[in-house]
Amino acid sequence: MGKLDSKVAIVSGSGRGIGREIALKLAADGASVVVNDLDDVPAKETVACIRDAGGQAVAVVGSVIEDGFAETFVHAAVENFGGLDIIVNNAGYTWDTVIQKMTDEQWDAIFDVHLKAPFRILRAAQPVISAAVKKAVAAGEPVPCRKVVNISSVAGLGGNAGQANYAAAKAGVTGLTKTLAKEWGRYNVTVNTVAFGMIKTRLTEASADGDGTIDVAGQEIKVGVNPELLSTMERMIPLGRTGTAEEAAGAVYLLCIPESDYVSAQTLVCGGGFII
Repeated sequence: MGKLDSKVAIVSGSGRGIGREIALKLAADGASVVVNDLDDVPAKETVACIRDAGGQAVAVVGSVIEDGFAETFVHAAVENFGGLDIIVNNAGYTWDTVIQKMTDEQWDAIFDVHLKAPFRILRAAQPVISAAVKKAVAAGEPVPCRKVVNISSVAGLGGNAGQANYAAAKAGVTGLTKTLAKEWGRYNVTVNTVAFGMIKTRLTEASADGDGTIDVAGQEIKVGVNPELLSTMERMIPLGRTGTAEEAAGAVYLLCIPESDYVSAQTLVCGGGFII
C-alpha cells in the first residue's frame, strides 16, 4: 500500500528534469498522475515510465500559459481518474539579464509562466475541489486532505543578480501560496511552497559562456550558469554540492504525503543548507 494510493495528481512541466522526478515519485507511491510538457515526446516518455512501473498516468501536452490550458489540465484529472487531490505547479524556466537590458517581453514571459500560470491552474481547480468537498459533507463522509505545492526558488527569497524577473515572480509565488492557504483551509487543502536552491538540471548544467539554449514555444532562450558563480555557490552550500532532481522531488513529496496534513502556508527551502 502506497501513501498516495487513490490520490490524483497534476504536475506541470513534468516531462523533464525536476518535474519528471516529481511525477515519478508520486506515481511510485500510488498516485495517478497527469503529466504535462511543452513537447509531446518527453511527456509521453514520462507517462510510459510510470505505466511500465505499474502506475497510472496520462499526458496533457501544451504550454501552461496558453488560454484554456488550466481548464484542460484540471479536466484531464477528473475525466481520467475521477478527481483531483494534489497540484504541483512546477513548470518554468529562466530568461536572465541585468535590469537595464531586460525587455518587457522577458519580464512578461517569466511572470506568465511562474506566477500567472499557477494562478490560472488553481483558479480552474477551485470548482472541482469545492464540489468534491460539498459532496463528501452531504454524504457524511470525511473530507480528505488535498495538497498544493507551488515551486519557488531561493532567488525569490533573497534576490539574485541578473534575475529581476525570475526573483520577483518567485517572490510572488510565496504570496499566492499564503493567500490560498487561507482561502482553501476550509476545504482541508494545505498549500505550501518548495524553494529550490542550486539543483542540477539542463538549465543549470550548461555554462553561461557556452551556447546552450532551450526552445520555448519557438523562442530560443539561452541557459547556463557562470562557472565561477557556480563554484562560489557550491562553496557556500553547507552540504558542499548542488542538489539532484531526485532530491528536489523528495522535498515536494514531503508536502504531499499524510504526514504533512497539518503543515500549510510554509516555504520549505531545498538547498543543502544554503541560506541567502
